[in-house]
Amino acid sequence: MQRRDFIKAAGIGAGALLVPAWSRAIAAEALLVKLDVAVKKRLADVALDAAREAGASYCDVRIGRYLNQFVITREDKVENVVNTESTGIGVRVIADGTWGFAATSDLASEAVARAARQAVAIAKANARLGGERVQLAGTKGVGEVAWSTPIERNAMEVPVKEKVDLLLGVNAAAMQAGANFVNSMLFLVNEQKYFASTDGSYIDQDIHRIWAPLSITAVDQASGKFRTRDGLSAPMGMGYEYLAPKKEHRIELPGGAVAYSQSYDMREDAVAAAKQAREKLKAPSVKPGKYDLVLDPSHLWLTIHESVGHPLELDRVLGYEANFAGTSFATLDKWKSKDFKYGSDKVTLFADKVQPHSLGAVGYDDEGIKTKRWDLVKDGVLVNYQAIRDQVHILGEKESQGCCYADSWRSVQFQRMANVSLAAGKAPLTPAEMVKDVENGIYIIGDGSFSIDQQRYNAQFGGQLFYEIKDGKVTRMLEDVAYQIRTPEFWNACSAVCGDGDYRFGGSFFDGKGQPMQTSAVSHGSSTARFDGINVINTARSIG
Repeated sequence: MQRRDFIKAAGIGAGALLVPAWSRAIAAEALLVKLDVAVKKRLADVALDAAREAGASYCDVRIGRYLNQFVITREDKVENVVNTESTGIGVRVIADGTWGFAATSDLASEAVARAARQAVAIAKANARLGGERVQLAGTKGVGEVAWSTPIERNAMEVPVKEKVDLLLGVNAAAMQAGANFVNSMLFLVNEQKYFASTDGSYIDQDIHRIWAPLSITAVDQASGKFRTRDGLSAPMGMGYEYLAPKKEHRIELPGGAVAYSQSYDMREDAVAAAKQAREKLKAPSVKPGKYDLVLDPSHLWLTIHESVGHPLELDRVLGYEANFAGTSFATLDKWKSKDFKYGSDKVTLFADKVQPHSLGAVGYDDEGIKTKRWDLVKDGVLVNYQAIRDQVHILGEKESQGCCYADSWRSVQFQRMANVSLAAGKAPLTPAEMVKDVENGIYIIGDGSFSIDQQRYNAQFGGQLFYEIKDGKVTRMLEDVAYQIRTPEFWNACSAVCGDGDYRFGGSFFDGKGQPMQTSAVSHGSSTARFDGINVINTARSIG
């Protein structure tokens, strides 16, 4: 689900549509319940023993309790409050050199053992079909360990009334500032995941995420023309403290927009959005042509996601995703050459599953591998991909990169995008200093619509706010802006990246992949970056 689709669903009050098919609605108080670790270990051992007895050479077990809360408002109304829960166990095995998987929501010992035996039977049936046998990279068991998202305030413990009061206050402030319509919501996630394997790992993790999207619409009553500006918040791996804005996190952007690096002032953003939506109604349309683009992290995250994160997933490169999502232009021969210029020497792009506050931050992935950071593009050169235990031998590596994930206990885990980010520039460059060298450019803030081909090579991106840059100064707002890229040409056009002080996250809760499709949450960090000579088009529709 794309962010705009999510907002559209919320806007019609269809909270029930947001409940995954395998979840059930629960009371808010039930969001605070946890399974006892001793019970989870006992059930895991039941599955491991049953799988080995049935002939598995390897087995891993995931016991999950997946919790969501949606609080959805529009103007002065609460449209829905939805609490969901899903609990069960998934068992994955290797038998006769082939994978098998089964899952159950029944946590009785016999049901768990039955699922393990079923997984082995499926693996053995798959083995009879022939094909290449699984080459599983080795890993040492970690014993009994625990990891939790470092949070200051559990968002699930915050009373619903406090959340509703926050959102309705935000809506009122936006309406007073000139909005005609406002949607705002909170989306809270808690994944309680327990992993055990025949390698000797018993890993208990408690993962928290939060997102506070909003959408503001202003209408010109005389003409019926309207413009929308979505919020600039980033979904984060944090607790409710994310919504307590701190001055040291505040970053002023052109045109009155405000960003926050590790917290978010929802009210301030809503007021700015209302004023900017009104300003959009009068903004001139862009003149197509070549421009130097200054891209804010609130925009650049989506370009990174689509033109770097996806094409550098190894399973996509190998063609495993061709039927559903396509392949990749970044083929293995380019990596093997050791000199393929994915970008300019200003560009270092890295994968990271340990970045604090990121959506993908966990201690261990869903194969029990301790997470880490690794480079994908180093000083412009393609150096690696994203891979998991049964893939890394293709890259000549002996251990997984730790980027395996399943969106539910009932889904089999597979390779998913890590947090993929653009490294900050080495010099302490600020966005204001970057703009001074731009003679004819456009400053883009916020993500918008996009289109990209099956190989992640040709693409087009819009945004939320566009400002003309003339002779080193940010001038007027523009409208109807989108830019076109060819991925390596675009990243090779990167001429500057701001320093660490400007580094911020963007991201998505709903990165879709696989058949049946699964969603995952992923962040993409960057500082403001400049790209020279990029083709800009006018998206306004002609009439007549």
